[in-house]
Amino acid sequence: MTIIRSEKAEEDAVLIAAKLMAASARTAPKTQGVDRIVTMIITGEEKENVAKAMEQKAKQKKIFASTFNRNAEDVRNSTAVLLVGVKGIVPKPERPIDCGACGYHSCAEFIKAEKKMGEDFIGPVCMFEAMDLGIALGSAVKMASKMNIDNRLMYTIGAAVKTLNLMEADVIIGIPLSVSGKNIFFDR
Repeated sequence: MTIIRSEKAEEDAVLIAAKLMAASARTAPKTQGVDRIVTMIITGEEKENVAKAMEQKAKQKKIFASTFNRNAEDVRNSTAVLLVGVKGIVPKPERPIDCGACGYHSCAEFIKAEKKMGEDFIGPVCMFEAMDLGIALGSAVKMASKMNIDNRLMYTIGAAVKTLNLMEADVIIGIPLSVSGKNIFFDR
């Protein structure tokens, strides 16, 4: 007879959930049918490195410093973190939409624009890529919710991950995952 204690079962459940969440992000609908979503799961030492990077980011921030520090503790207290990012790829020039949401008058201007690192992420990003990231994040957290895995979307994790060059993406959002008697991400 095998005995699996609650701590091990819960840790395994979080890792299974993280993998299913990554699959859900991958299969989420894409606005133009082009998949630019990337995912990664971090645990253990790498998770601690991200928490430390979040604390370093807090020292650089004029605003939201306390949020970076608070979220770093949440990362430490989580079992795993799912990272979901989008690779900024220019719009297809043969199918310009020219919506202007990127800040440029046309897709042609956007395509010519130099991508550059801002304080946390690389931009500009096409609005459709940003929507794809949002759809992927929604699909991922829906999966977590179905499995009763506590989670929260955190910009702060993505900003720290970007400084560590852990993931090849222009914009990254982190989703820490936990199983406990109370949701650690909302019981502050």
